[in-house]
Amino acid sequence: MKTVRINDRDVSVIGCGCMRIAGFDEQQTERYIRTALDAGISFFDHADIYGGGHCEELFGTFLKKHPEYRGKMFLQSKCGIRKGFFDFSCEHIIKSVEGILERLQTDHLDSLLLHRPDVLMETDEVARAFAQLKSSGKVLSFGVSNMNRFQMELLEEGSGEKLFADQLQMSVVHTPLIDAGLNVDMGNEAAIMRDAGTLEYLRKQDKILQVWSPLQIGYFEGTFLNSDRYEDLNRKLEELAEKYGCDKDAVAYAWLLRLPLKVQVVLGTANTEHILSAVRAAQIVLDRKDWYDLYLSAGNRLP
Repeated sequence: MKTVRINDRDVSVIGCGCMRIAGFDEQQTERYIRTALDAGISFFDHADIYGGGHCEELFGTFLKKHPEYRGKMFLQSKCGIRKGFFDFSCEHIIKSVEGILERLQTDHLDSLLLHRPDVLMETDEVARAFAQLKSSGKVLSFGVSNMNRFQMELLEEGSGEKLFADQLQMSVVHTPLIDAGLNVDMGNEAAIMRDAGTLEYLRKQDKILQVWSPLQIGYFEGTFLNSDRYEDLNRKLEELAEKYGCDKDAVAYAWLLRLPLKVQVVLGTANTEHILSAVRAAQIVLDRKDWYDLYLSAGNRLP
């Protein structure tokens, strides 16, 4: 398994997003976790809102029964989303982490991400929360999700804490992070800069891009795999799956991992067969032409 370095640890570039285990029982959860670990996946991504906290509770039940596995995991969770608003207050961050640790039945998180930008964020509030959590050993590193480069810079300057990652939505059919960089000085829709050059910023600052929804069309439109809307893309995925000796989903993940910066792909699946298929992506390096062919077959255009 290919890895990235976080907190002096080698962490898998393929990670399990645990949102979809909410409906599992204990046996299914154990099979899910063991399958991932046996396949070389060490990175598990949670959020306090997933299943209303139940996903973390299920995971914590496993850890209580099998504490010997905790050291093999890089455990991450997210906080900041509340019903109807976002909250980066010191009080809420601290309270959220206490709840996360209790549900996961662990004494620390390897990383905590602030889930969505809080327009009312006061950086001194976040600084106090980060300092308390870090000094107590309850959180080892901090990052963000769905933020642009200027929001990250503002938070770093105000908190004094270096952010190691930004978790953002991307797939071969959801490419606003890429499009504007390809269409500089053009007058078309793709040229609109929607993220302030965040991809380039992450690369320049040696931060990690954590990709969520790597097979999704949008927020609620489902996957592009085998979709009639993306016949050309699926034909190209099938062609490249045969070339690289893997399944189509692995090619789609490899397309993301081919980006020239540190990338972790957060799987949205809880299907153990799909997890095993995804691991193959870490061994694939797409040819440059294959990468662009996939981008174009998804309906994107080059200037």
